[in-house]
Amino acid sequence: MELAIIILLVIVAVVAVSCIHIVPQAKAYVVERLGGYQNTWDVGLHFKVPFIDRIARKVSLKEQVLDFPPQPVITKDNVTMRIDTLIFFQITDPKLYTYGVENPIMAIENLTATTLRNIIGELDLDETLTSREIINTKMRSSLDTATDPWGIKVNRVELKNIIPPQPIQEAMEKQMKAEREKREAILIAQGEKQSAITVAEGHKESAILEAEAEKQAAILHAEAQKEATIREAEGQAQAILAVQKANADGIRMLNEACASKEVIELKSLEAFAKAADGKATKIIIPSEIQGLAGMVSSVTEIAKSSGDK
Repeated sequence: MELAIIILLVIVAVVAVSCIHIVPQAKAYVVERLGGYQNTWDVGLHFKVPFIDRIARKVSLKEQVLDFPPQPVITKDNVTMRIDTLIFFQITDPKLYTYGVENPIMAIENLTATTLRNIIGELDLDETLTSREIINTKMRSSLDTATDPWGIKVNRVELKNIIPPQPIQEAMEKQMKAEREKREAILIAQGEKQSAITVAEGHKESAILEAEAEKQAAILHAEAQKEATIREAEGQAQAILAVQKANADGIRMLNEACASKEVIELKSLEAFAKAADGKATKIIIPSEIQGLAGMVSSVTEIAKSSGDK
């Protein structure tokens, strides 16, 4: 009897413990009662009624990533390629996620494939290769709208890989090689052009500097000649001034010596004699000197007559 009671108590304890649940962070439990939705447990401690309530689904509220295999798509210009897609989504309503669709992941994958085909079908090859951001935006908007009734929010869509057919890849590589060679030829031509311009500018600068040097030398030479002429003129002027000063000094000395009229006339005669020794063809004789000369001649004749006697 006692053993039966102990066993019964153990069973009750086990059942009671099994009815205690702790929901961790970023998790949500969907609870059913007698087969119907009862409640959604958030983070914390919860109890369920034994044999009546059950946890239908444990849902993660973290952002999740789905990496789908490459999907074959056809562009507007009938080029078949494969595109690998990444879907970043988060469950916002555990109840809708549990009861909205049977297999949410498969549903998202199929919806992604069909949406991608619809978008790529409106673009040609070049637009598909260069419009990743546009494709991502359109897909995110379309998938977010379609998955909203399932309690799923699509945060981002990224095209991981765009794989064109092998012949197109080879053509693209040839085109890229041609573009690289073209850019290389352009760079070489630009370098040669710049080099020629630099050389021409160097010759130009050299010619300008040479002309400026010749000009400067001519200016210095002209200035030197001008300076020499000025110095020569200054020397002549100083010589003339010296002569004039000497004459003035002589006249002053004569005045200071109080020379007689006869001495002055004699000096004038001497000066006249010196003037007569020059190369002048005409000599104007002052009347005073003429009189003096006549007097000298008379004195000389008288002297000669006295000697003859």
